[in-house]
Amino acid sequence: MDQDAVARTDGNEYERPKYSIGQVADRTGLSRDTLRWYERIGLMSYIGRDHTGNRRFSDRDLEWLALIGRLRLTGMPVADMIRYAELVRAGEQTYPDRLTMFRQTRSDVLDKIAELQQTVAVLDYKIAIYEGRSDLSRPTTITAPPSDGGAT
Repeated sequence: MDQDAVARTDGNEYERPKYSIGQVADRTGLSRDTLRWYERIGLMSYIGRDHTGNRRFSDRDLEWLALIGRLRLTGMPVADMIRYAELVRAGEQTYPDRLTMFRQTRSDVLDKIAELQQTVAVLDYKIAIYEGRSDLSRPTTITAPPSDGGAT
């Protein structure tokens, strides 16, 4: 069992299937088709079914979807997310592999943050120009001056 699940005090309630696919779609902002696709490609473990065969999601599933949403925001490829899901299902012996994945993803995110900070500096500089201000110095991320020497 994954360490997060062990930490739950009421594991039965946490894992009890209780939400319909529509409720989960509303809570997560994901479409029903996306939720079905996640299950089909192995990004989600088996989703429970009610007596009529309809999918029922647990709080654990909602927490997993929140993590997947965060991983999507990092730009992690779906194939890597599936690999992570496989590692989780394989058990605690995969902690070193999971740690490596998250360290690499963290590094990638920090690189993206630095790039976005440079982009904000360029935008701030351009905004200052168009507002007629000269209080900001030209960012080093602008590598070539405009060809006419004026604002672009």
